[in-house]
Order: sequence, then structure tokens, then C-alpha cells
Amino acid sequence: MAEAVPMEGFVRGSFTDGGKTRDTYTCGSGPGVVVIHEVPGITPQVAAFGRRVAERGMTAVLPVLFGTPGKPESAGYGAAQFARVCLSREFACLAKRRSSPVTVWLRALCSDVHRRCGGPGVGVIGMCATGGFALALMADPSVMAPVLSQPSLPLPITAAHRAALGVSPEDLAAAKTRCQEGITILGLRFTGDWACPPERFATLRAEFGTGFEGIEIDSSPGNPFHIPPDAHSVVTRALVDEPGHPTREALERVLTMFRRRLLDSPNGG
Repeated sequence: MAEAVPMEGFVRGSFTDGGKTRDTYTCGSGPGVVVIHEVPGITPQVAAFGRRVAERGMTAVLPVLFGTPGKPESAGYGAAQFARVCLSREFACLAKRRSSPVTVWLRALCSDVHRRCGGPGVGVIGMCATGGFALALMADPSVMAPVLSQPSLPLPITAAHRAALGVSPEDLAAAKTRCQEGITILGLRFTGDWACPPERFATLRAEFGTGFEGIEIDSSPGNPFHIPPDAHSVVTRALVDEPGHPTREALERVLTMFRRRLLDSPNGG
């Protein structure tokens, strides 16, 4: 896969499981954090998030699921990759109670990153179409810090889909067990985001109780930070990197969670 622009600071590699090989981009050192990119791919903003992880003393591992690494987002590029995801058998875009098949490969990647990078485990963040994948990945004991950023699958086409998590009953049960053992799930969304509706976070709270921490950033008309109503990507495209801004605070909460879980204390939150 050719790069559109250089992925500065990253080392290109690959990982194979189940006969499937995908490229990966890695930077930093220390315990690993698997950064699962959003649609349309590893944009410069997603790469920047990975660099922030590395700056905090951890190894950021970015697997390539679709798109061209380093290519900036555009309307045409985003639409083409969204269509690709919807047509792919690896992404269960409409399934309410089935994990996307690609999570099997990602789970193996998490285990491999833990083996190579050490530490008590790995962190994981999914974004947009991959936002809910961390729930399925929690079935692997290596996953210690799961983050769901604007989880958008299944596509919210009906009331049932709006409330669904897109995870199999088996993976949901495994995630609940992990929460009972002390793992906390962190979720991020904007209040006006149609792709990640409030019903989905309500389901997460109902299923996981105190094991789920939801950060919902006000994007309603007239909000004090002038966040547009169509804001979607909390730690990438919609991030306003200014002290006191709620997106910056959400980013800091994510990075702090990773650090506490993986570096400062295995029992941190």
C-alpha cells in the first residue's frame, strides 16, 4: 500500500493472523496502545493522536484497516471509504448483536503488541466505525484500557440500531466480566452526533454500570464553546487543542487513562 504522504515518526511494519496480513505503523516506546483509525483511514489527525500517545511514554500501534495512510480527509475520499466499509464482510455495519469479524484479527494484534511492548497490558481506542470494537477486544486479557470514541456501528437506521452496541452476546459477557475485575470503559461522543446517538451510551450505562464512564460534549445550538452540531470525531477532526476546551479535556482523559493503566499503576482508572 503506497503512502500518500510520509508518516513522520512512524515505522511501517505488518502483522499476520488467520492468514490475513495488514500493515501497521508504530511510534514510541513502552507499553502499547492500539489506535484503530476511523473512516476514511489514518488521516494526519489520527497520526497526530498516535504521536501524542508516544509522547506520553507509550508505543502507539496503528493498524491499517482501509484507506491510504497519511492521506488527508476529503468528501470524496471519505465517501469512497465509507462505502468500502459498508460492503466489506469484515464490518458488521447493521448487525445489532454480532461483533465485526475484523475484531478477531485485532484481538490477536493486541496480544502480540502486549508480548512485544511489555507492561501490564495494552490500551485500545476505536473511532467512528471502529469505535465500538474495544468491547469485543476486551475478551483478550491483554486489553486493560478500552476507549470507545464516537462508536457508530451498527448504523443508527432504526430505534433498535440506535441503542445497539454491535457486539456478540459472548463478547459482551466477556467485557462485563472484565469490568467486574476492575477495568473501566471510557466512551466519548458529542451530544448532537446522529451517528453515535444517546441511546447507545444509555445502553452502555445499563450494561456496565459504574464500569462505563461516558463523556458527552455539548454540541447543541448555542453551546458555550461554539461546537458545531455536526461535530463527530472527538480526539481527531473536531479536536480544538486549547486549554479548557472540552475536546482537549476529553483527549487528556483518554491519555491519562492509558498512562494510569499501563504505566503508573495497573489498578489505576
